[in-house]
Amino acid sequence: MNVLDTIESVTGYRVSGVHAGLKKNRALDFALIVSDKPCVMAGVFTTNRVKAAPVLWNMERFERNPDGIRALAINTVSANACTGEHGMFNARRMAEMVAEQTKTMPHQVLVMSTGVIGQPLPMDKIASGAELAAQALGDYWHEAATAIMTTDTRPKLASVQVESRLGKYTIAGIAKGSGMIAPNMATMLTAMVTDVQLSPQVAQAALTVATNSSFNRIVVDGDTSTNDMAVMLANGASGIELSTEEDIAEFQHALLALSTHLAQKVVRDGEGVTKFITLRVQSAADDACAIKIARAIATSPLVKTAFFGQDANWGRIIAAAGRAGVPFDADRARLWFVAGDSPQYPGLLLFENGQPTDYAEGDAGRIMEASDIAVTLECNLGAGVTTIWTCDLSHDYVTINGDYRT
Repeated sequence: MNVLDTIESVTGYRVSGVHAGLKKNRALDFALIVSDKPCVMAGVFTTNRVKAAPVLWNMERFERNPDGIRALAINTVSANACTGEHGMFNARRMAEMVAEQTKTMPHQVLVMSTGVIGQPLPMDKIASGAELAAQALGDYWHEAATAIMTTDTRPKLASVQVESRLGKYTIAGIAKGSGMIAPNMATMLTAMVTDVQLSPQVAQAALTVATNSSFNRIVVDGDTSTNDMAVMLANGASGIELSTEEDIAEFQHALLALSTHLAQKVVRDGEGVTKFITLRVQSAADDACAIKIARAIATSPLVKTAFFGQDANWGRIIAAAGRAGVPFDADRARLWFVAGDSPQYPGLLLFENGQPTDYAEGDAGRIMEASDIAVTLECNLGAGVTTIWTCDLSHDYVTINGDYRT
């Protein structure tokens, strides 16, 4: 599936990204997506027990109006999380402001917020953003992706065109995220759209499957945010309706490709990241065990700092696997490193039979110098498999997060 790092246009959608005064230096800080016709909505939301007001607002829209969404607005700087009843009032007012500017109804508007927890929304600037963004609507996907950035260093957008037996349709998405990344539902903020027609049930099932194998398989630092959510809108403007199992499977494949591409972009742009690591856990007791082992490794500060220091300290990986709380037997495990995702996979064998192999330290060191590294842990306990994308932990991560509010 050919995923493009651009979005030309998606039938029936208009988008914009503007400066509403939330950020300094005239930086874009407010994004708006509007559909010409009502959309079916699918959504996955943070499992953090502390949920931001916009998450709660969107969850309510999902329950009450899953096939009537017209607009999605996203602000930066304030997460509108831990802001009490006033935060819920402001989330609703943001939807009302957007509805007024886009000639829709508040219950047809989704809102997303990203930024500092506990900081109220500056509603005068939100009002300005809604007005300016509505006036600027067009095929401005790059601007929209730029406008939702926080500590991100570059916008994240992508699209897939599907040449189906029924005709051509598009799936596209923008995402933001750089730190506070270990999603347990989705990834920070992701908004995806398609011009194909889907039922609410098919849309939700497709997004759930895609999320579980993409956004739920990335780690930057081990934190699950209060604001994490991924939303997909389907407006049917292409005139193509998916009804057969084959057509739906083709859509699912394309959506997964897009979601994986966006998810990997988040890791590659992680705060202070210098290494992109593909971590495969194979032959665990079952898939659930494979995921727990992979997450224990991917979130380990000792593992992540070793990759930053280009130290092939395989012992930290084996130790992390052993504390994952699931069956693991070091005497049966094998561990490989390889630079990139090369055809030489699985690569250099560092550990088996409960002890290190006679590998050359220089060979391991050269692999650790690469910017992309693949790690494979074979457990030899069952059929469980998973892949997680993670990264190193550098001095810059501490610097960025040490004074995030100031």
